[in-house]
Amino acid sequence: MERDIMQQLLLWKEKDDRKPLLLTGVRQCGKTYVCKEFGKQHFTDYAYFNFEGNTSLASVFEYDFDVKRIIDELGNIIRGKEIVAGETLVIFDEIQECPQAITALKYFCENMPRLHIVCAGSLLGVSIKRDNFSFPVGKVDRLQMFPMSFSEFLRADGENAIYEGVQKYDITRELPTLYTGKLEKELKYYYIVGGMPEVVAKWVETHNFEKAEAIQENILLDYQSDFAKHAPKSDIPKLGWIWESIPKQLAKDNNKFVFSHVKEGKRSSELEDALEWLVDAGLVHKLELVLSPELPLSFCSDATFFKLYMSDVGLLRKKSGISYKTILEDSDLYRNFKGAFTENFVLTEVLKVGIHPYFWRSGNTAELDFLFEYEDKIVPVEAKTEIHTRAKSYTQFCKKYQPKLGFKFSMKNVGENEVENTKTYSVPLYLIWRVRDYLE
Repeated sequence: MERDIMQQLLLWKEKDDRKPLLLTGVRQCGKTYVCKEFGKQHFTDYAYFNFEGNTSLASVFEYDFDVKRIIDELGNIIRGKEIVAGETLVIFDEIQECPQAITALKYFCENMPRLHIVCAGSLLGVSIKRDNFSFPVGKVDRLQMFPMSFSEFLRADGENAIYEGVQKYDITRELPTLYTGKLEKELKYYYIVGGMPEVVAKWVETHNFEKAEAIQENILLDYQSDFAKHAPKSDIPKLGWIWESIPKQLAKDNNKFVFSHVKEGKRSSELEDALEWLVDAGLVHKLELVLSPELPLSFCSDATFFKLYMSDVGLLRKKSGISYKTILEDSDLYRNFKGAFTENFVLTEVLKVGIHPYFWRSGNTAELDFLFEYEDKIVPVEAKTEIHTRAKSYTQFCKKYQPKLGFKFSMKNVGENEVENTKTYSVPLYLIWRVRDYLE
């Protein structure tokens, strides 16, 4: 399956000042597959090493940080084949299981810069914050990977022609029904299946929702097993409480995350560490509040007032108990949750194109779904589930702050108009992957 992150890996490969690369991302989002495909397609050879449960591999890094010795032992003794700088891609998988290997990256950066090293870790973000070891600050490049985006899903599902046609299409012109009908149908499929590669592969193979759901169920169980296996013992029950509360809190009209709703009698101070574990593991995303938007938005955000979303809409649907038939039939029975579900989709789509959003609220009178910065601009975004795009909060924001550019994401076709002197693009939910084309 084609993954967009491959282009970023190629850019890294050709950098003059390249450093060892840390590839992070939620468990089972396809990191190992991408690393191996990268090695197969763009190198003479690749050497794959997995640290999980592999004590003999970890022992290579225990003696010292002589990178020539380490590479010689990895290649000629463990692998049985020489590792050649400039020709071999070295892949360290689940590198968080060997802190000494992470520390060694500093010495690879300094003493063997021609060697291409990619390190993957499902819980690497957790380990970096948790474990007391010498992290190679300034000596590594970083890249985050996510589950498959809608455009990646579209191509995997055999709709390359539709994808290519949309890519060539003028972003200011309405899409003809030749495209919209197919894209709307595929978006419903994506809402059901989501972007976890194993689930997508089963869907592409069978087009059977029950078989795809069985894998989703296994992934959700695996995540809960990770709580018990990798989290501090004192946090394990807290992780479960927070994990179970996310869909319920999203379903509320005011879907601000409230710690007291997680477990009766529990305060934020008791649950904050567990929540950060989920964030560092990539399982959930925090969307923080901005009251007075100024550049940079990160300086204006309120870290104590936020919403929580899941890393994948397919897993959110499954965890929420929404039947795939409800999505296919577009039933009114989940109307209240559909707004939050759409927000979760929008958030994950913009994250995948490198946009980090916030949200804006003005007392109890207005709330803007998303807000992000691009170069010298603050860009407001309103997300709607249907074709109706009347948005009082968006209009109020534009009137008050006079941004140059904004977006309304909905099921309405492509369009453009002025809202309080703000150029506003109407972009269908299934075209969010092209948002940077509008910005640029």
